[in-house]
Amino acid sequence: MPAKLDATDLKILTQLVRNARIPIAELARAVGLSKTPVALRLRQLEEAGLITGYRAILSPLKLGLTHVTYVEVSLSDTREAALQQFNDAVRAVPEVEECYMIAGGCDYLVKVRSRDMADFRRIMAEKISVLPHISHTSSHVSMEAVVEQNYNLI
Repeated sequence: MPAKLDATDLKILTQLVRNARIPIAELARAVGLSKTPVALRLRQLEEAGLITGYRAILSPLKLGLTHVTYVEVSLSDTREAALQQFNDAVRAVPEVEECYMIAGGCDYLVKVRSRDMADFRRIMAEKISVLPHISHTSSHVSMEAVVEQNYNLI
């Protein structure tokens, strides 16, 4: 975290993580400043790239996407061009919620969200297994989310 963030900046960020739609007046009260300095700080945090956007967070459960599987992906080619081809292709798969290039026993860890096991099998067959340069996959089905999206700024 950049050293130029002070306690008030952290309070602003914490409030926004809790509720990105908080009105400026309410945000100002929560951090102990008036509206104008809070609006200025908010603009500075956005311009500095600490706040990259505001969005609605949908409930995957309410959308029927209750099945979470983590897929370890090993590639047959790990040269830069192959990595970029895989990266571009995996970004185009809407069921992929997260994808990380990792160090360890495989090259990528991919989080896939689906309706059920049959839906996951279809996604694997039609969308994941056909991604470029895949040599091997191993899937791990989640039984329960213990911690999700936990932000502790202060």
